[in-house]
Formats: sequence, structure tokens, C-alpha cells
Amino acid sequence: MPQAGILSTAGNQVFGGTDEGQFFALDAASGKELWHANTGGVIAGPVSYLSKGKQFLSIAAGSAIFTFGLE
Repeated sequence: MPQAGILSTAGNQVFGGTDEGQFFALDAASGKELWHANTGGVIAGPVSYLSKGKQFLSIAAGSAIFTFGLE
């Protein structure tokens, strides 16, 4: 059973992860996968934040924290 949370953004994207280690982004309207990354087991919810006018997304997975810049 997945333990990770889901995050949706005003940019119509949904982010989540799997126990198997796939962190993914989906188009909120169509459900189509936009991208994914193998991060290790995802057991936390993603967090989105702004820094110097740029949006970032971070996720704790495995024994690390992964951060992605969004456009």
C-alpha cells in the first residue's frame, strides 16, 4: 500500500510517488504522465515552494531529499 502523499498545483499538475521508487508528475486534466524519476522508495508527500521567483518541488525518498525546478 502506497504511503506517499499527493500534491496538486495551480499549474494543473499532480505529483506523487510509489513504494517502488517512482516519483511522477501527471497532467491534472488528462491524467497523462508528464515525467517521472526513479528516486528510491517514496514515503513522504511532496512539497512545493517558491525561491527567488522560481517554483521548486521537493520529495524525501530513500535516504535523500530530491528537489526539482518547475517551469
